[in-house]
Amino acid sequence: MTANLVIVESPAKAKTIAQFLGSEYIVRASVGHIADLPSKGLAVDVDNDFKAAYELTDRGRQVIKDLKADLKNASVVYLATDEDREGEAISAHLREYLNPKCDVHRMVFHEITKSAIAEAVAHPRTINMGLVDAAETRRVLDRLYGYEVSPVLWRRVNRGLSAGRVQSPALRLIVELIGRVHV
Repeated sequence: MTANLVIVESPAKAKTIAQFLGSEYIVRASVGHIADLPSKGLAVDVDNDFKAAYELTDRGRQVIKDLKADLKNASVVYLATDEDREGEAISAHLREYLNPKCDVHRMVFHEITKSAIAEAVAHPRTINMGLVDAAETRRVLDRLYGYEVSPVLWRRVNRGLSAGRVQSPALRLIVELIGRVHV
């Protein structure tokens, strides 16, 4: 029997959506990101257009293994992660690591109701690569700045601190620098 495989982020969403869609659909959860930059090293090739070297997380390896088992019975895959840059990146990574041989659609909804889910299935779209690029850019900026600044915080302030998300200050520095260059 072939079915449609729907992949959402949240296990709770998966249960509810499965009830709406019925037995023609297998609904599973990725439980968020399945791939990330490695915890050690920069993992960004600054000499090659800042190419990021993503890899499956430990949990992501198990998620992909489980989803590949479901994929064997699927005729269509619907990537139904959240409609934001992180959700779009999760969908892109799912498509990349699952490498399905069947059709893949991006399913988007803004509420979990039977009518909203039916509408999303009826009108799928493709993955928005602009949002994927935005998510990757944020992650690369975090790594380029945060990875280098965190050890300074450890030495000067307190061990274990992280420079954290730095895209806003980094973007401001870039804009200010560009403004000075073009003056």
